[in-house]
Amino acid sequence: MDFKDEIKALGDRILSLKEQVSTEEATKTAFILPFLQKLGYDVFNPLEITAELVADIGIKKGEKVDYAILKDGKPSVIIECKSWKEKLDVHTTQLHRYFHVTEARFGVLTNGIIYKFYTDLEAPNKMDENPFLEIDITSFTELQVNELKKFHKSYFNLEEILTSASDLKYTNQLKNLLKKEMVESSADFVKFFTKQIYSGVVTQKVIDQFTSIVKKTFQQIISETVNLRLNQAVIKETETLQIAEIPKLDVQQNGDDEASKIITTEEELESFYIIKAILRVKIDSNRIFYRDTQSYFGILLDNNNRKPICRLHLNGSKKYLSLFDGEGRSERKIEIRTIDDVYQYAEILITTALSY
Repeated sequence: MDFKDEIKALGDRILSLKEQVSTEEATKTAFILPFLQKLGYDVFNPLEITAELVADIGIKKGEKVDYAILKDGKPSVIIECKSWKEKLDVHTTQLHRYFHVTEARFGVLTNGIIYKFYTDLEAPNKMDENPFLEIDITSFTELQVNELKKFHKSYFNLEEILTSASDLKYTNQLKNLLKKEMVESSADFVKFFTKQIYSGVVTQKVIDQFTSIVKKTFQQIISETVNLRLNQAVIKETETLQIAEIPKLDVQQNGDDEASKIITTEEELESFYIIKAILRVKIDSNRIFYRDTQSYFGILLDNNNRKPICRLHLNGSKKYLSLFDGEGRSERKIEIRTIDDVYQYAEILITTALSY
């Protein structure tokens, strides 16, 4: 069972048990300690997890953080816990105080279901007002669980998390802002777009007119995107069924030993279907092929090695997409988080394929 499946199993278990869990202490025992175990920590080893970490503030003594994850004997993550029935927003100030007086670079506020991760991106040793990551372990996205995995004992890297935390924090804030504007567009938001396409004077009457147009446009974009993904899913399922109907060739005793070591994974096939769906807008899908090797998974036009569209490297600890859009078709390697990131390079992939 991989990390994502383990977190999902824990989330399902919490949903089935939560009505029997009535106190903060019970939440810690039933929900939070199992969560820390899923992150690879030995909750019974005080060298890894410390309970009731002292966090005295000035003359105020006896202040303690519920848990701290230790690294090299020092707290790297402090965790403040509440009952699963409590709202977390009213307890942010408490974690803020603890963060200021400890050496930890990350603070977590949780009720055993929702986990909010904070750091000090805006001012050193001062916890940011907004979390850079928030995850509900009973309902999460692949991106959220991939970010959570960085806190696993096996992968924990302070600098790597801090680097991604900045992008993640502001990306989340922008997403929330755009969601809000899509529902109830402000005058400034509408005015910004109106000025790009309207040549006249932007009066209040014009803004009122364009407010409904902007809302309608966003709704259409969302609808079109959803339909595109659904169509791609149907195409993928159809192609999978077609592949399943093709009989496998027997491998001869004197076959190539290298070829026998190659295993095409589900993730590689899914990436092929994604790229095929992107390219079929401009190119006959029958001209798009893949070739799997031990070092990469290649996408070709006309099954020709001289017409590489891209290569994917998905079997290591990090994933990469190689593009061939430079001078002399030199390979340009880009790190990706998931294969869905391939969609960001759709235009380049189409241009490369058409260039042949």
